[in-house]
Amino acid sequence: MKLSPGVVDQFVAVHPRDFMALLKADDRPDFDTFWKLQNQIKPVDFYCYLYARFGPPNGIQNFLRADHSDNLIHWEWTLQSDDRFYLIQGHNFRTEIWVSGPQLEADSLEVLIADIKQSFPQHGKSMGEIRSKLEHWVEFINPYQRIRSAVESLDKELAALSVPSKEDQPQSVTDFDSPEDWSKVWNNHAQTISRATGLCFGIRSMLPVMAEAFVNLLMYMQMKPELKADDRLRENLFRQPIDVRIRGLSHNCLGFERAIDYSHEACRHYHSLVNERNDLLHGNVVVDKLKFNELYFNGRVPVFKSYSTMWERAFGVAQNSVGLDLLKNEREVVDGFIDYVISCLKEKVQTQVRAFLHQRDLGLSLDDGHLGMLFSGQLVDMVMGPKSAK
Repeated sequence: MKLSPGVVDQFVAVHPRDFMALLKADDRPDFDTFWKLQNQIKPVDFYCYLYARFGPPNGIQNFLRADHSDNLIHWEWTLQSDDRFYLIQGHNFRTEIWVSGPQLEADSLEVLIADIKQSFPQHGKSMGEIRSKLEHWVEFINPYQRIRSAVESLDKELAALSVPSKEDQPQSVTDFDSPEDWSKVWNNHAQTISRATGLCFGIRSMLPVMAEAFVNLLMYMQMKPELKADDRLRENLFRQPIDVRIRGLSHNCLGFERAIDYSHEACRHYHSLVNERNDLLHGNVVVDKLKFNELYFNGRVPVFKSYSTMWERAFGVAQNSVGLDLLKNEREVVDGFIDYVISCLKEKVQTQVRAFLHQRDLGLSLDDGHLGMLFSGQLVDMVMGPKSAK
């Protein structure tokens, strides 16, 4: 069967009590037609249209949803036109429409969409009033959590490489039965060390940035309203050197129990970490940090002060230059710094901040600029099998 144009004009809302009675009857309706809409009709337009025309959602699913944003179905209207019932549901990734009665042809959906869009102008004013009452939010990626997730991922990859310990490092070709055995072990370790040093360089480069992202997020969360509302003042605060931003947190933000003491051990260690990162990342020539050997020359004859192994010369230099042995301590420095700053907040704010730090996706209210956690972080969807759809 095919849907005839004009069906939308005949839509009427069905009271939940009456619809429940129909479902309990022996001749209860079967919903043989199932349609999925992505953005053929934008969900917010559809929601405002249905709300403006029929009032609050009246479908049974509205009584089953919990009072939070983690539901499979967020809203539902139950409508009737002629002898058919239409269940229109808002999900996480689509709008679903279930139609009772004999199955409709596929192009009937296009007829329905066209009918609904043609009906918009008749209810435009009411739709605008409904939309104006909705809270307007945007979702954005938590920059702190994005960096922390990357660091943890690289850290796991590095741990899985099993970089040889000093006891496992081959010392000399003379320790092997043949040059071939030496070459095989050497080449395997060469690949491991090369990958390990690359991962280490990436992690060490990101660790201070992770702490800076934490500071920026905290500032954005807790910044005093008069500063946050002024674009020039807000941007100026974020452009300040990181140590100035940290020192000024309690002055520019709400929720602090006490001021940040930048002479605190956690801050001093973080400051040193930033300097180390700058030398590493910018390729600064600091010989005391880059040197790996000391020797003499008699003309062109080298005279070594002490011997190193071939391993130390080939791979030890690379390991030491990127600080492979420093990673654990540097992660502790960043975590210690973050814990210290949070400890300066009021207890209730501490709990809120920690919750925000673990959330990948955050929300920004376009109405007043405050941040929120809109969803739990779990992606939820559902699919109906053939029997269920029947």
